[in-house]
Amino acid sequence: MADFLLYALLAGLALALVAGPLGSFVVWRRMAYFGDTLSHAALLGMAMGFLLDVSPTIAVTVGCLLLAVLLVTLQQRQPLASDTLLGILAPSTLSLGLVVLSFMHEVRIDLMAYLFGDLLAISPTDLGWILGGAAVVLVLLVALWRPLLAITVHEELARVEGLPVPSLRMALMLLIAW
Repeated sequence: MADFLLYALLAGLALALVAGPLGSFVVWRRMAYFGDTLSHAALLGMAMGFLLDVSPTIAVTVGCLLLAVLLVTLQQRQPLASDTLLGILAPSTLSLGLVVLSFMHEVRIDLMAYLFGDLLAISPTDLGWILGGAAVVLVLLVALWRPLLAITVHEELARVEGLPVPSLRMALMLLIAW
């Protein structure tokens, strides 16, 4: 089997292994718009990475993690539903990313290639990032499964049982964003 096919297969399997359980939490918590918001935050992160001359992989990861922290902070302070906050954050991060990119005249990039990628173009370095990130997320997900499930089913009951609900909510958002 050719190396590029093996890399694509391993990356796809690792992502599918992580996406299943995390996707369940997204659906159970009624945050279906979270994926769109993350993709728009990825554009902003990529634009900031080009602006600050940082690796796009690191910039996108940091941008998505910062979005998750912002979302949890806004959920605690605003009495708005998660989907409402996501509906506000998605176009905001998209427009900010496009504005930042429009001011960089010397940067000529193919946005489609960066945003959608090519599964068959995964390098060994990319595969290492994917496998490492998937392993970290899976280990943390296994360790936090019961508390995360408890706060997803009923936050007030989880709080009465003594679970640190805000910390667990933050951990879940960071796991999804990672």
